[in-house]
This record gives sequence, structure tokens and C-alpha cells, in this order.
Amino acid sequence: MKSNLKPSLTPIASAVTVLMITAAMSAQAQEADTKKGLKEEPQQIIVTGVRAAMQQSLNQKRNAESHVEVITAEDIGKMPDKNVADSLQRVSGVTTSSASGNEGGFDENDRVSMRGTNPSLTQTLINGHNMAAGDWFVLNQSGPGVGRSISYTLLPSELVGRIEVNKTSQASLVEGGVAGSINVITRKPLEFKKQLTAEASLGVVYADLPGKSDPQFSGLVNWKNDEGTMGLMVQAFSEKRSLRRDGQEILGWSQIGANSPMAKTNPDLAGAYYPSLMGAALFEQTRHRTGGLVSAQFKPSKEFDVVLSGFSSTLDAANYNRNYMLWGSHFIDGGNGQAPEAGYRVSTINGVKTLVNANFKPVSGTTYGVYDQISRPDAGSEVNFFSADATWKVNSDLKLNGQLGTSKAKGKTPTQDVAEWNVGVGSGASYNINGVDRAADWSLGNTNYSSRTPQSLGWVFGYQNTVVNDQESWAKLDGEYRVDSGALSSVKFGVRSTEHKRDSGAALGQGPGCKNSSGLQAPWDWSQATWCPVGTVAQNDPSKFPSSVSVYPSNYGSGLGGAFPQGIWYYTPAQLAEFNKYSNRDADGSRLDYSTQFALKENVNAFYVQGNLEGEGWSGNIGVRVVQTKESVTSALTGPGARQVSSAFGTFHFETTDNTYNDVLPSANFRFDLQKDLVARIAASKTMTRPDFGALASAISLSPPSTATGTGSGSGANPNLKPIRSNNLDFSLEYYYAPRALLSGSVYYMDLTSYVGIGQITRSYLTSSSAIPQGAMVPYVLSVPVNSSAKVKGFELAWEQPILNNFGIAANYTYADAKDAKDQEVVGASKNTYNLSGYYEDDTFNARLSYSYRSAFYSGLDRETAFSQAATGSLSASFGYKINENFALSLDAHNLNNPKLKYFALNNDQPRSIYQSGRQYYLTLRVKM
Repeated sequence: MKSNLKPSLTPIASAVTVLMITAAMSAQAQEADTKKGLKEEPQQIIVTGVRAAMQQSLNQKRNAESHVEVITAEDIGKMPDKNVADSLQRVSGVTTSSASGNEGGFDENDRVSMRGTNPSLTQTLINGHNMAAGDWFVLNQSGPGVGRSISYTLLPSELVGRIEVNKTSQASLVEGGVAGSINVITRKPLEFKKQLTAEASLGVVYADLPGKSDPQFSGLVNWKNDEGTMGLMVQAFSEKRSLRRDGQEILGWSQIGANSPMAKTNPDLAGAYYPSLMGAALFEQTRHRTGGLVSAQFKPSKEFDVVLSGFSSTLDAANYNRNYMLWGSHFIDGGNGQAPEAGYRVSTINGVKTLVNANFKPVSGTTYGVYDQISRPDAGSEVNFFSADATWKVNSDLKLNGQLGTSKAKGKTPTQDVAEWNVGVGSGASYNINGVDRAADWSLGNTNYSSRTPQSLGWVFGYQNTVVNDQESWAKLDGEYRVDSGALSSVKFGVRSTEHKRDSGAALGQGPGCKNSSGLQAPWDWSQATWCPVGTVAQNDPSKFPSSVSVYPSNYGSGLGGAFPQGIWYYTPAQLAEFNKYSNRDADGSRLDYSTQFALKENVNAFYVQGNLEGEGWSGNIGVRVVQTKESVTSALTGPGARQVSSAFGTFHFETTDNTYNDVLPSANFRFDLQKDLVARIAASKTMTRPDFGALASAISLSPPSTATGTGSGSGANPNLKPIRSNNLDFSLEYYYAPRALLSGSVYYMDLTSYVGIGQITRSYLTSSSAIPQGAMVPYVLSVPVNSSAKVKGFELAWEQPILNNFGIAANYTYADAKDAKDQEVVGASKNTYNLSGYYEDDTFNARLSYSYRSAFYSGLDRETAFSQAATGSLSASFGYKINENFALSLDAHNLNNPKLKYFALNNDQPRSIYQSGRQYYLTLRVKM
């Protein structure tokens, strides 16, 4: 899909210009650092000061055998980084997004991806092992769009000692990241300098859009004995914040049929797209993240070291979403409904027609709007892990490392209190599209948006008891044997075994209902709106509607542009919960929707061997990793069959598909010291990751043929998807021309030989229907995810420059050209990404200003139409004051430029949504004892 957005490259051009003056500035910086006696510091986890942390990061990058980026603890602590993704967005080649799928972004970075690929192709590890995945948003808990990426909202930055971003692969690294891997490394008890260390952060966060302040706390206590052979570290955090997102959403674009009555009377409307639903959306949420990390380390001798770690993080994410909408798909009805008045306007871009301006006169009895109110009072997610890590230096030549662990996660939406109201009855409607950057103008005639009357209940929906469990357990043993034979310095080897399980029970589908005084439910027939058993109350009885209402905030939508409904009425979450007591939530199984149920199990065994090489002025490694994946997927299919179940949502059966995949993954990394300060790297590898959970295990919907010899159709998941495999090349050049200074460039190429896209396959299913009463195997053409191919190529530039010792500048730019076999854009690929930052630090004061930008990218399909996010950028700042050795104050500001998140469909005349979440300010007192 081609994007019409053309972001300005002026900042990039400016950055390139600045690079040209580096030589003159480096001499000055090097002289200043020499006078200060600055020396490269040894590698350690705890550092003081932004400048020391930057030097440590560069040291680790420079000495690494592969292409790696490193972020240290102070890098995180001195920036407005409230989760790990905030820090990663400033690394070249890394992009972040504030949403998992197509739910629209929020005000916090949530997903991380690398080098023009989607987040599922970037692996995130905690201390070298996988973390289970849990999500708070219901649409990311189950369904076709659920990926393998983890939510970084569960990872507070206070836990981190170091982050390693591996841009090239090695045989010794855990497989699973096609584009690369991110290893989040926590601190260990014996790495602290003092015998007793106590640290705490006490703060408050103010969000300007909701106008609320919330408390923030994190604390750490670490103790080790005098001999340095035993230590214990305890960390805890409790961080609450309020979120409000103002938005306008266009939920899908429908087409006017070429043979419809409307097209016959207005030929220029044939095939034109129009908004299905155009809404004034208000989302409010309270996020409360709590948890901690406990780590015990035992080192009775220099030869033996054991680390036990346990981590837990819980995110309570109660939220309330309201969307007051113009209902175009209802009254236009694909060209079978009401035609626009004369004077409408149709645009054409690349052959795609869009009805961008239209007015519809009032017609009595016609419903022009619909209003959804959805409260999720107990939504949330959680993740935890436990690991045991032991290292044994058997002798001077052999070292062994073993690890056992398990990680569990859960995403849950136990309750959805919902009401959908018919609004704008007989009001008429009008709209005008203003492109992507500004909200559309629209109205429902002379409707009084602040009044709940006149109104009628349209429907009641919303799944209850949505709970998804995710778990991975692992055991591994690694070894390294020193050889010192010619160029071969040592040999690494290892084995690893994992079991990954993910499953969901059938969710309960709420519907409208009746209740008596005892709360007992009775059947409901919506076609007979007055039908309810004697002694019960119908949910659509206006006398049962809440009597009082609230209205949207007075400043709602003020930053979005456009003229659309304001001051809209709504019921509070408590009122909705009371009203939904009348809904039909039968506990007898009659309303279980089995299409939401699935199970996936993967047993993976791997072994590797890697030779570490070293010569005069060069080093590297070459190795191979062999992986076997045994996969079992159980999916729900519509229609009768084995393991058949039925409910109000139809008849379903379950099928289990088993597959085994073997992968041989060679890799080679070489590092050359061309000069004292000039390092070149070249790497080649084959990598793999497994397909998204939703692509493998979501429901498959089947429509049987109308005749006994016909072919059926269907859509859904594809449990036979092969792993995504890629052949990769990477070349980089790094110039460390002064302390804390770097000028680097790299080029990369990925050939994804089994990329996952959308296509068609033919499968046969046992079918019994009115056309086939005796039952038979029937072919079905399914629109499902299929293995395809894609290519990603690009380059990265990075620059870090100290100025007069106290000042400094950092900048990077990434270009990614990512296309699939059909020459369409790869999901998640921004062509241009850059970061600019400047800092100042002395003994008592520090300040830093950073801007991050990514260009438009394709997000996939939503409601059967394209979904892309427009270019976006965010500005952050940090200010710190050191009161004394024990106390320090910091003020961090996030989203200072008050950015708008903008989304579009096939082109700029088809916006999908525009959101604004405002700015956040964090005031923190840090205490060290």
C-alpha cells in the first residue's frame, strides 16, 4: 500500500550538515577531556552521571564481537523513561509504537520493533530468557490480530541495570528474533559497591488532559556480606497514573455498490467509499502498575556463582470508552439507502473514489447515529517469572552455565458493562473530510448531544470472562572451553529446551435480557421488544434507564480541529454496571461463544556450537544453532464436527493440528580494528521466529456451499503456518574519535523467505448441511494468513558528540525499505526514523531534551480495510538537581509537543482516527542511603 504522506526531511538534512563539523569539534572536546583526566571506565552496572553512563555504553558496544547497542542504568534514570520502551526508542534501528494492534495509540510506548519489521519479529528477553506475554486491552487478548510481542507497559525502567540490543545474531543467542533481540538485564546483589544500599524514588505524575495527579513510588534495598559471597536485593514499585484520550474515529470505510440504486441514479458514486461509522470518542483510564523484583546471589568461591531471581508486575487498567457516531453504513447501506443531497463531493486518488463531503436531509424514522458506551472496570494484565542461574568455572579452561525458569502472564477482561443507543433518529446528517491531520466536520442535524432523550436502546453486547493465559518454561546448559589454538580462542556450546503454552476458555457473550426481582434471567427475543415473562423487566424499558447523566469534558477535542459533536451525555461506569444487571449473562453455557476458545503448545529443543575467533587486529565468531519446534494448535471452527459444542452463537467444533519444524541457523560475526579508533563489522546469519498467536490459533469461520458439489468459503487462522525465516547481512563502521564520541554507519539486508501475509488456501472439512444432509468432505477456499516472502533493506547513521565537556549532542537516523512479494509495504515498517537529543551536566545540575520521529507505516487490515499510522514525533525533557549525596530532584516531561496520533485507510482522504492524550509531568525525589 502506498502512503501519500511525505514527511519533511529538513531535520535529517540538518543532522547530516552538523555531522560535517564533527572533526573541528572533536579536537576541542578531546583536549577538554584530556585536561580533566577522563579515562574509559571499566564495565559496571551502577554508574553516576549521564556522561559516565554514555561512556560505559560506548565501551561495551566497542568491545562487543557483534553489532550491539547498549543502554546503561543512568541512561534510563536521567530521562523521562517510565518503561523500558521509552529508552529503546532513541536507539538507531529501533522503533516504538504506543499500541499493540489497531486499537489506536495512547500516551505511553508499548511495543518495540527493529529495522522496518513489526514488533512480533523482535524478541525481548529478560536476563537471557523469554518473558510470557500479557495484555490489558480486550482486542489484544484473543483474536486474529494477537501477536507475540510483549507489552512494555509491564516493565518499569527502575528495574534495569543494562539493556543490550542485538542487531546481529550469534549461535549462542536464543532463537526467536528475525530482526534482532533485546535483552533486559537486571542488577545483581554482588555488583553493588556498598555492603548496604537503599534507594527510593517518591514522586507525582500530572497528566494535563485529565487534569489529575497520581503518586509514584519505587524502592530498592541491597545487602551483601563482608566477604562478598552472598547478597540479597529487593525492589518494589507502585506507580499510578490517569489517562485521557480525546479522539475522532472512523471505524471502517464501506463502498457504494456499482449496481445499487444509488449508483444508478448517481453514476459518479459507483464504487465510492464512505465512512461506516464516524465517532466522537472519549477514552479514560486509570493505570496502576505494582510489583517488584527479588534477587539472591551466592558466590562461595571465585569458581561458583548462583543467582535466584523472581519478578512480578501487575497492571490494573480499568477503562471507559465512549463513542458517539454517525452511522453511515446504516442509512447509506452500500447504495441501497438514502442518497446524499446535490452538492456532494467525490475525490479520486490513485483510482480510489471517496465520498468526502455529503449532506443527508432528515427522513422521519431513519436512525442516523449510534452511541456505544463500554466500561471495563477490572481489565488488566500481569506477568511474573522465576529463574535460577548457576555458573561454574570447572577449571581454567572450562566454564559451565545452567539456567532453569518459568514465566507466566495473563491478560484479562472479566467484565464489560455495555450499552449501545440509537441516536439522531430523523435528524439527518452531514460530514466533510479534512484529510489526516485534522478531524472531520460532521453532525446529526439539530440533535441535542447533551440530552439523553429521545433515545432507545439499540443493543447490548460485550464479552465477559475473557482471560488468556500464557506460560513458558525453560532449561538450558551452556559451556565455554578455552582452546587457544591458532585463531580459535574458545568454543561455546549448549542445549536448551522450552515449553510454551497459551490458551483461553470460551468467553461469555452478553446480550439484552430480562430479570425478575430476584435477579433471575429469562430468555429475550429482541424481535418482540415487549416480550418478557410476567414478573420480569425488559432491559429496553425506558423506565429502567438511569435518570441522570454526565457530559464530556468542556475541553474535549479542542486540539483535534474540525467541528463535530461536543458536550455529549454519558452514563457513569457505576450507572452502566447497574443497568447491565438486566442483561443476559446466563451461566448455564447457553451464551458461551466458543469461537473465542483456543489452545497452543510449542515444545522447542535446540543445541548450538560456536567458535570464538581472534587474531591480530580482528576477532569474531562463527557457529550454528539447530532448532526443532513441535507445535500443537487447537482452534474452533463453525459448524458440526468432532468435539462439537453449541450455544446461542451457533455450533462449533474443535480441530487440533500438529506440526514439526526443523531449522538450521548458521551465523558469523567479524570485528576488525582498522585503526586505533576505527572498528568495522560484518555479519551474516539465518534467523527465525514463530508466527503470531492469532495467525495460528484464532477461530476459523466456515460458510458451506449451497450445493452438494460446490466449494465453501471461510476465513480465520492458519495452523499450518511455517516459522518466519530470514537470511541477513549486516555491515557497520564505527569511529570512536574522542571520549564519549562516536560516528557510525551501517547497512543491513533481510530476505524473509517465509514472511506471513494474507492469501488463500484450499482445505477440506467434513460438512453436514441442508445441501449435504448425509455429510461429506467439502473443499473450502479460505482467506487466511499464508507464508509469503519479503525483503527489508536500509541503513543507519549515529553520532554522539561531547561539547566543552558539560554539553553534548546525540543523533541517529534509520532508513528502511521493506516490501513483500506483492510489492506492498511490510507491516510496521517506517521508512524514516530519527532521534535528536542534547544534554548538559555538571556536578549539581543536568538537563536533556530529546525528539523522536518515525514516518508513516502500514499496520495491517482492520474491518477488512487498510489501516496505517501517519508520521508521528514526540518531544521529551528532563531536568535534575543534586541537592547532596543523598537527595536529588528531577522533573521529567513527556509528550511536550502534545502530539496527535493519526491513522488512515487507503489514502489521505480516508482518515481512520485522530487522537490526542496530552502531556505528562513527573516530579521525583530520589533518595540514596
